[in-house]
Amino acid sequence: MKAVFFDFVGTLITKKGENVTHQNIVKEVLRRAGREDLDYLKVWEEYEKESSALFKELAGKPYVKIRDVDTDAMRRVAGRYGFEVPEDFWEISIAMHEKYGELFPDAVETLKALKDLGLHVGIITDSDNDYIEAHLKALGIYDLFDSITTSEEAGYYKPHPRPFQLALEKAGVEAGEALYVGDNPAKDCVGAKNVGMVSVLLDPKAEKRELWSNCDFVVSKLGDVIEIVKGLI
Repeated sequence: MKAVFFDFVGTLITKKGENVTHQNIVKEVLRRAGREDLDYLKVWEEYEKESSALFKELAGKPYVKIRDVDTDAMRRVAGRYGFEVPEDFWEISIAMHEKYGELFPDAVETLKALKDLGLHVGIITDSDNDYIEAHLKALGIYDLFDSITTSEEAGYYKPHPRPFQLALEKAGVEAGEALYVGDNPAKDCVGAKNVGMVSVLLDPKAEKRELWSNCDFVVSKLGDVIEIVKGLI
């Protein structure tokens, strides 16, 4: 084992933090639109539903800017309520991610331990380049990664092979020498295994048990990845 790669949302940062971030995005949009009379939680729930549906359609397909997908989702909701989405919606989104993003408690410790083992530590994520760079820097972990591979750079969304292959090329390792950690059995485990990487599912609450067979290993916390890697070196 020579390299370990991580997904980002739901793997290094918590979904709880992501929800708080998105709620604050909606709050700011409503404030700017002069519609603070609306229930921001209800608007947020509709925004999440629209965004999730759009992203589900993009799995494995050629890359489309996430800024455009997210803006489209917000505009669909805004259309139902009769308000305008600010022109700088994406800038609002990035600013809120920088402010409210929340790492899993053992994320930094895990990343540093893997680097201490002499491994290449990277990210493979379905995101725009500007988003992931700004978010990692705000979290203070940008310099912990030897490589960052996005769907924007690869030109495809996971589980398409290209993001994984590009990350392997950057690290200069073979697929069998690399491990990938993610929280989505269908996109992360299947995508990694299809190119020959070892796949690890992070499932803290064992909510995805019916899909565990898609993955080589299942862990409840990031720190468990260290022992898996030690056993494969």
